[in-house]
Amino acid sequence: MTSDARPAPTAPELLASLTDSVRDRMPQTIAELSQLVRIPSVSWDGFDPAHVRASAEATAELLRGLKVFDRVDIVQAPVAAGSDTLGQPAVLARREPRAGRPTVLLYAHHDVQPPGDETLWDSPAFEPTVRGDRLYGRGAADDKAGVIAHVAAIRTLVETVGDPDVGIVVFIEGEEEFGSRSFRALLDAHRDTLAADVIVVADSDNWTIDTPSLTVGLRGNAAFTLTISTLAHASHSGMLGGAAPDAMMAAVRLLASLHNDDGSVAVEGMRAHEQEVPDDDEERFRHEAGLLPGVTPIGRGRILSRLWAQPAITVTGIDAPSVQNASNTLLPSVSVKISARVAPGQSAAEAFEALRAHLEAHAPFGAHLEFGHVDLGNPFLVDTSGWGADEARQAMRDAWGAEPQLTGVGGSIPFIADLAEAFPDAHVLVTGVEDPDTRAHSPNESLHLGVLRRAILTEAVLLARLNNRSQ
Repeated sequence: MTSDARPAPTAPELLASLTDSVRDRMPQTIAELSQLVRIPSVSWDGFDPAHVRASAEATAELLRGLKVFDRVDIVQAPVAAGSDTLGQPAVLARREPRAGRPTVLLYAHHDVQPPGDETLWDSPAFEPTVRGDRLYGRGAADDKAGVIAHVAAIRTLVETVGDPDVGIVVFIEGEEEFGSRSFRALLDAHRDTLAADVIVVADSDNWTIDTPSLTVGLRGNAAFTLTISTLAHASHSGMLGGAAPDAMMAAVRLLASLHNDDGSVAVEGMRAHEQEVPDDDEERFRHEAGLLPGVTPIGRGRILSRLWAQPAITVTGIDAPSVQNASNTLLPSVSVKISARVAPGQSAAEAFEALRAHLEAHAPFGAHLEFGHVDLGNPFLVDTSGWGADEARQAMRDAWGAEPQLTGVGGSIPFIADLAEAFPDAHVLVTGVEDPDTRAHSPNESLHLGVLRRAILTEAVLLARLNNRSQ
C-alpha cells in the first residue's frame, strides 16, 4: 500500500527546464545508445568476453564524461567463493552526498542476450536501426537503454540545477543475462560504495507507450538441465522398438507430466501468490504474445495473475538428433533445459525441490534422471509504502502526464532480493524503458524513442526532487 499523502508536483519552472534539456539532448542520447548497441556484449559462455570488456569501457567513459563522480571503476569479482574464475566486468561509480541529501543507486546492465537466428532480424542485430519511432537492435532496450537513461538523466540534472548535492551511485552490471553469477561477490566487495537510501533498477517495462509502470512484483526462477536415460547404448529401432524404452519417449512422457490439461503447472508444492491484478485484456495479450489464430491461452485464473503471481514451467532447450540427421535409432539419453518461474512468496530453492521430487516420482519405465547446472533466483515483492515509491510515482506523473500503473512482471531479476537483503532500509524502485512491443530477448528487439525520452525525464525529475530532499 502507498501512503495517502501524495507529494506535491514538481515546480513548473524546474519541470520545464528538465523537459527542454532532455528533448534537446535526444540526438546525442540516441547516438550514445547506438554506440553501445554496436558492441556485441553477450555475456554467455562461448561468446568473446572481449566484447563485454569493450562495452564496460564504453560505459565507463560515458560516466566519466559527466564529470560528477568522485571515481568511476571497472570491477570484477569471482563467480563463486574460492573460485579463480572472475565474472564479467561491471562499472561502478560514486558521488558522495552533501548537505544532508540522500544517496540514490542507479542500476542497469550492459550485457545482452545472444542475437539468435540472424535470419529472423529485419536489420542486423548489432547495427542499431531507426524505423518509425523505434530503435531496433539487440540491447537497444534490454538493457543498454537503462544505461543511457541513467547517463542522460544525470546530464540533465547537472545542466538544469548545476552541481548537485544528492549522492549518486551508478552500478552497471556485466552479466545479468548470464545469471548475475558474481553479483553477490561484487556486493560483498563493494558494499560501502553501493550503499544508498534509494535504489532504482531500470530493467523493467511500462504498461503502454503512454502509461508508465512501477514494477512491484517479480517472479523468481529455477533453471536446470535434466538428462533422462533408459539404455546403456543406442539400438536399432526396428529390432528392439516396442519393447526397449527409448529415452525420447520417456522424456516426452515425463515432461508432459509437468502440466495439467489446461496448461497450468501440475507440480505439487509449487505455489501461487494471492494478489490483485488489473482486468484482463485478452486481445492485448494475444497481440503481445503473438498467438496464432485459433491458439488459446494456457493456465487458469486471470491472465495477469498467470503471468505475475503463478508459477510457470518451460522447456527451453533439448539435445537430440535433428530431423535431418535422425536415424532409425532408440536414443539411450536425452537432455533438456527447464526454466521454471517461481511465484512471489515462495523461495526458488523450495520450488526447485518440488520440481525435483515431481520428476523423480513421475520418471516412466524406471528412467534414470540426472540434474545439473542448477540456477536459482528468488522472487521479490516491492514495498510501496515508503516515501521513495511516492516520489517515484510523482516523478512519473510529472514526466508522463499520466497516472503510473503498479504492475507485476513475469520475468525474474533475482539480484534485487540480494540488494534488499544487503540494504534493508533502502527504498527499492523497479522502473524501465521497455513497452509491450519491445520483444526483449527476441529477434527485432526494439525501443520506443518516446518512451526513452519520458523514462529519462522521469529519472531526471526524481533526481531533482531527491536533490531538494533532506533524509
